[in-house]
Formats: sequence, structure tokens, C-alpha cells
Amino acid sequence: MQKIIITVCMLAVFASCATSHKIGYVNKIPKRHKNAMSGNEFAEKAKKLNAEQREELIMHEICSGNFPDFMRKPVTVKTTAIVDGKRIKAKYLVMPDYLMIGSNDDFIRIPMQPETAQKIADKFGFFLSTPKICDDIYRAAKVKLEPQPLTVARDSFNTFVEHNKIIENQRQQRKGLIAGIKKDVVVTSAVLRNAKKHRVAIYGWHKLDGKAIQPVYTGHVNWYVDYSHGIRLVYQTILIDGKPVNYCDILNDCKLNVLISNDTDCCCFKYPAE
Repeated sequence: MQKIIITVCMLAVFASCATSHKIGYVNKIPKRHKNAMSGNEFAEKAKKLNAEQREELIMHEICSGNFPDFMRKPVTVKTTAIVDGKRIKAKYLVMPDYLMIGSNDDFIRIPMQPETAQKIADKFGFFLSTPKICDDIYRAAKVKLEPQPLTVARDSFNTFVEHNKIIENQRQQRKGLIAGIKKDVVVTSAVLRNAKKHRVAIYGWHKLDGKAIQPVYTGHVNWYVDYSHGIRLVYQTILIDGKPVNYCDILNDCKLNVLISNDTDCCCFKYPAE
């Protein structure tokens, strides 16, 4: 009886998240304080900090709810897979854009180290995207923009700001699930297969033809961050044929993991890698 009650409650929560923008994803996410820094104010402060201080500021601002209201409006992405000869349907919720700091009218998409992103995801009941989910999101995206690579001072905070302005000029106030603007920091067992420790995995930045510029890459050390990195969060509870399942249970299942992962290894990866 207890298991049935819990399942019904989880379904109710998921259904509420999927249909009501007032509830958002999870109740853990605080409202943005009226006196919170704008995107420009954050940028001016962050550019004066070293990398460690900047990561602490990013963590504080996002965990305090300093991001736009539209980031609290979930988007449902659907996918299917053939498992044991049967077609399985899945639905999951994603943030409509990459993690950002600021208000609805003044925000900056902010690259960050994977450990910072993982802590934020865990705190709010999310997980970092997988390469498979990145592809699903691109196909489902309402707003698809042509990638705009930059080649000078890639890891400079000023370049982070410049790239955000480029994206906004392209977007032209269009709303909805957006893709094609960043490479994703992803969770993948490829990090564990790399002989070098302390890696970050990146993937994506799809062109308008649907092909990703960046294949799965684990060549960067995990403290490296550049303007092209984005953090897309996915809600941890996923509906499989209408039933709620935790994403870790899916990734650890060598049959069901094809719904959200292209990895041949069946494991629920998190940063930092052990």
C-alpha cells in the first residue's frame, strides 16, 4: 500500500510539473529575490574574480534562485526505444535553456566547472544532460540557432559575455526550447574510460543540419571552462510508459538506458569522477 501511495504521489508531482508553469520543476528551487543581481551586475563582479571565487559566486547565485522565471518553466521531451522487441515510450523534463544568472530581461548564460554544475543539479533534483538527450533536445527545440564559434581568448570571462550577446542577437526575443548555441557539459562513462583523471566531457553544438560540431570529448581537465560550454539540466524523474523512474535506475539498466544514453557501459555517472 505504501509503495502504491508513493507512486501515485510521484505521478502527481510529475504531471503538475509538466502542465503547470506555476509549480515549476521542484519546490526546492527558491524564488528570485527582488534585489538579486542582474546579469550585467553579475558579469561586472565576476570578471574581477579568480576562477575559484567565480565558481563560488555562480553556485551562490543560482542556488539562491537568481535566474529568470522562464527557466522555471519545464519543457517535455519525448523519446522511444525498442527494448526486447517492444517499443518503450519515455518523457522527461528539461530546462528550456542553459543555466544562467540574472532577471528575465537581463541575464547571462554562464559556463562553469562540472563539479559546480553537478552540485546545482543535485540540489534541485536534476542531472546533467547526456549526449543522447542533447540530440533529443535539438530535435525537439523550437528555436534552433546557427553556432557562432569564437577563436580568441576562449576561456576569458569577457568572451563569455560577448558570446551571450551574440546568442541574444540571434535569438531576437524568440521563446521556447532553444538549441544550437552551446556545447553541453555531459555525463558519460567516456570520462571513466579516459586514462587521465579529472576530465570533463563535452558534446554537441548542433548545426542547422542537425549534426553536432563536437563529438564526445574528454580531453579537457575538469577545471577548464570556456565560452562554448553550457549546462542543461534534466529533471531526475522520467516517465517510462507512464510510470515514474529515477534516471539513475535507467542508466544502470543495460536495456532501458538506451532511452537516455548512448553509452555501452551501464552506469550512473556523476562529477567528480572517482
